[in-house]
Amino acid sequence: MYREAMRALRAGSTVVALAALAFASAPAVAADQLIHYDSSNKAFWDHPPADWFMGDENAAQKGEDYRLTSGPATGISGDELAANLKKIKLPKHFHISVYADHVLSARQMAWGDKGTLFVGSFSLGVVYAITDHGGKREVKTILKGLTMPTGLAFRDGTLYVGDVSKILAYPDAENHLDQMPAPKVVYDDLPSYGPHGWKYLAFDPHGWVYTAIGPPCNECLPPTSTAQVRRINPATGQAEIVALGVRNSVGGDVDPRSGDYWFTENARDWLADDKPSDKLEHITRMGQHFGFPYCHQGDIPDPVYAMGHKCSEFSPPAALLGAHVAPLGMKFYTGKQFPGVYRNNIFIAEHGSWNRHSYKGGRIVRIVTDPQGKNLTQVVFAEGWIQGPTTYIGRPADVIVAKDGSLLVADDFSGAILQISYKK
Repeated sequence: MYREAMRALRAGSTVVALAALAFASAPAVAADQLIHYDSSNKAFWDHPPADWFMGDENAAQKGEDYRLTSGPATGISGDELAANLKKIKLPKHFHISVYADHVLSARQMAWGDKGTLFVGSFSLGVVYAITDHGGKREVKTILKGLTMPTGLAFRDGTLYVGDVSKILAYPDAENHLDQMPAPKVVYDDLPSYGPHGWKYLAFDPHGWVYTAIGPPCNECLPPTSTAQVRRINPATGQAEIVALGVRNSVGGDVDPRSGDYWFTENARDWLADDKPSDKLEHITRMGQHFGFPYCHQGDIPDPVYAMGHKCSEFSPPAALLGAHVAPLGMKFYTGKQFPGVYRNNIFIAEHGSWNRHSYKGGRIVRIVTDPQGKNLTQVVFAEGWIQGPTTYIGRPADVIVAKDGSLLVADDFSGAILQISYKK
């Protein structure tokens, strides 16, 4: 019942949001007909239909639709949001509260040097700045008209924004929140494809920024400029490819102990409810290939695109996170508020399923590992954003450590930034 009701209420608003990407209109499909698009050509990559997510629909999973999982257009706030947070399960002595609401479509967060929290967005083309005035927080839209500015980073006074086909730099951003300076394009050797083109940015200690470039399809032989992770020097515009065979990564962080880059990866859709698993990856050498499109979760050859390749040819995942949990933003915990056992743990925001009859994810997972990526364990840290088989009350999209050591969570379903604190 919920899915049918939400189909009517939400599908229209989601299509409108995605239309901002200049996607072509999708042709009408009969109710008993499977949706299929040929995603193996440049015409599709340049002009994908609005419902390109659905292009590999199969009979076993027919009816699963990403548009059913979009949040209310105006977000959730006030008493309803407070009531929802009471349903979130946390370890003993941890507490969750609202840091700021009316942050619609919230994705990656980045701290400014002066305590401004910058927040990107998925479908609205805007960037927010949240400032704290003696405990009263103000949410301000500081940039508009961008193309899916999901990825943000901040370094040496400059705000960096991933705008699908380029990375923009806004110098002295915190001193110009009322009128942001004109951006400088620091890197534009990126494809303009909309599908899986949204970015996540992570600086290393040397001033290079990591970002992934997803392939413009669910499963295809991707364009040579995609399905990879690059490391970019925004000061010079130089870049190098550090990993290949990466499907859709919208989260990553540099281990403060080793300097290695770790990232989350969303596996393909339309194979089955329970496979393949989404992954956590660890780059240990330049040029590693993580399997896409030939192999999934380290041991499942693709039924169409394996083409004689064996999964043993590729780097295995550091961890399997589960099928269709949709891991997005992640951070190493470097704060001091949480107990010492949490130090240098990886916290992953799992956005949750759409391509599954009973949703999974919708939680924050904690990964414990040593600096070499060995002895890895996985623990659920916060859950409850999925109520029942297919009902969302929130969808974690990113995490970041606050100055006081608490953990902030971007919830793009509720349009809110949440705060998880530890206090006995």
